Amino acid sequence: MDTPSRRTAVRVVALVLVVSLLTPAAVSAITYEPADETTLTRGTVTSPANGSTVVSVQGYTFQGNTNRKKPARIISVGERGQTQWVHNDSVDDGAWFFDVDPMPNGNLLVSSPRSGQTVVYELDPDTQERVWQKTFDIEDTHDVDVLSEDEIVVANMREWNESTKTSEDRIFVYNRTTEEITWEWYFKNHFPEDTDGGHNADWSHVNDVDPISDDRLVLSPRNFDQVVVVDMETKNITNRLGSDDNYEVMNEQHNPDWFLSENGTPTILVADSGNNRIVEYAYENGEWVRTWNVGSNTLNWPRDADRLPNGNTLITDTLNHRVMEVTPTGEVVWEYYATWGPYDAERVAHGDESSGPTIRDMNASGTYAITGSANLSAGSGEDVGFAGQMRATFAGTVLEEPMNEFATRWAHVTPWLRPVWMSGWDFVWVIGALLVVLAWGGTELVLGRRRIAATVRSVRQ
Repeated sequence: MDTPSRRTAVRVVALVLVVSLLTPAAVSAITYEPADETTLTRGTVTSPANGSTVVSVQGYTFQGNTNRKKPARIISVGERGQTQWVHNDSVDDGAWFFDVDPMPNGNLLVSSPRSGQTVVYELDPDTQERVWQKTFDIEDTHDVDVLSEDEIVVANMREWNESTKTSEDRIFVYNRTTEEITWEWYFKNHFPEDTDGGHNADWSHVNDVDPISDDRLVLSPRNFDQVVVVDMETKNITNRLGSDDNYEVMNEQHNPDWFLSENGTPTILVADSGNNRIVEYAYENGEWVRTWNVGSNTLNWPRDADRLPNGNTLITDTLNHRVMEVTPTGEVVWEYYATWGPYDAERVAHGDESSGPTIRDMNASGTYAITGSANLSAGSGEDVGFAGQMRATFAGTVLEEPMNEFATRWAHVTPWLRPVWMSGWDFVWVIGALLVVLAWGGTELVLGRRRIAATVRSVRQ
């Protein structure tokens, strides 16, 4: 029976529960000290780098407004992990930084979406000025590469045609001299319509395009969980690693590098982001064979990996906000922390792609944990604590697969949404408090309507 005393008791319990859930976040907010936050600093450095490392930091912007505590910037890091310079681009609002490539002349090619457009420019690192720039009327571009002296190739994602309800995601070549698009390749012409559940505003999420020999391009349609090689003349897909939703091979990968072993074996090194690992595949006897797997115990949404000439791998560990160089067996020898959300890292002396030996060439095949990290606060892995608990709780049950998918999405999305002073678990409690408030409010609304109805019936009688 609904009595005043019972309603009061329920309200007290709900209030206590909400306050209890919000208390950890409130304590974090009160005790948060920005000066103590790891932003740009060295981590483990047991082996100095060969020259400078340039890092693009994505930052966080929502609806054109940049979160100043999650800044986008480009950073140059010295051999021993010291910050050399920081490029904060204040031109235009809402800037993001994605791909940054060292050019033969010593400058940097930068891709920076902002305000519904993409600005591509050549940055002189000495003067911090733009040598040239081109603004494309395209919403989002993670990667642009030099194709020739006059041409650049652009990975154009999120190109949605509202009138036809189809994706126009494409790769195109732009000639800077003639200011014309000279070549285009559309994903809709080469993938079934039901790929990734069907056409949508972010269908392919193509995050990488790399020119390789013989007029071929390596593409990374992230949402299709695969890497493809395209012949520019025939426009045919000539090689493919992975398939849609086959997460055993790759899960929403980033920035694959194509290179050859000493005996000419095609090899792909890729940041397997959704699986929180770096993997390498060799094309042997007509099929792709995984030869290396590192980091699944430590990484959180890694988005770049480059093989260096010394055999080590330079990894961008995005949601742990760090860049690290690891040996073939996973030992960290160089590390740098760069909040908020580093996307790409390049060892300038070696260009923008893998330039070292394959895992097969080094006889180092296997699965390895990452060891030796400084594990500073920005890279504590706290963001995956709740996600990791979810995976462990439902492991071996019928809910394992959907809960793993939920955990991956949670670990990917929530760090961008929650305030910098709030921990991953604080965010969970706040969401719990909001759910309690909604349930409480819904209950009060229902009971209120019942009381009003009862009053009306009483008056009529």
